[in-house]
Amino acid sequence: MPLPLLPPPLTAPEELGTTLSAQGFAVLSAASVCALAGVTTLDLQALQPSWDDLPPDQYLKDGGRYRRRRHASAQVMADQVQTMPHRAHWQPLSYNALHGGMQRWFDPVSTEVCQQPAWQALLRWLGTVASAAQGEQTWFTEAHQFRIDTTDGIGRPTPEGAHRDGVNWVAVFLVARHGVKGGETRVFDVNTPRGQRFTLTEPWSLLLLDDTRVIHETTPIQPEQKGGWRDTLVVTLRSGGFLDDPVGPTSR
Repeated sequence: MPLPLLPPPLTAPEELGTTLSAQGFAVLSAASVCALAGVTTLDLQALQPSWDDLPPDQYLKDGGRYRRRRHASAQVMADQVQTMPHRAHWQPLSYNALHGGMQRWFDPVSTEVCQQPAWQALLRWLGTVASAAQGEQTWFTEAHQFRIDTTDGIGRPTPEGAHRDGVNWVAVFLVARHGVKGGETRVFDVNTPRGQRFTLTEPWSLLLLDDTRVIHETTPIQPEQKGGWRDTLVVTLRSGGFLDDPVGPTSR
């Protein structure tokens, strides 16, 4: 029997800082995201067609064909977002045992998308949340557009399993899901057995994580109808600099 879809534990907008401080993560409805980030539902919907133009992830070590993605980097300072030149995405093996230790040159998020007011507003707002928690500073930010599909019968949003990303903050926006079952989000405290599980289903709802305090994963998806998929926008924010390969960059 399939597991029931457990609703997410939503946080009221005015309680975001308190909830993050108390438990290391919070879940916001789409309406709360819009209110806090200063965007409208129509603004966010204008971004969604770009998820139909994501190229395949060429770096999957499990041989799967279920993930498509694009990648962008920015520096977020106060109320400014500075898009950075395209760069490789890198994680150490200690954080990603499956895909760590290699420079992954994903196709860039299009310039048109990066310049959309809603995209800029989301990054600015996430920077203010991070600075409210840890002090005003520059946030080295990476944004990933993901589509996980059921081409092979199963799609794995987090093939590396429960993990941390090696940053300060992780924001996971559910952009949309269509014709799939599964995709349950699981969040665990790093130092205790405490954890929660729930399923994000509302477009543009958000899971915001303190990456130093919790680990997270999303369970595989399976098709409920042919051509099912799950789209997310994952944004990470790190203090002090980007997470880079210590041996230096290589060309694509």
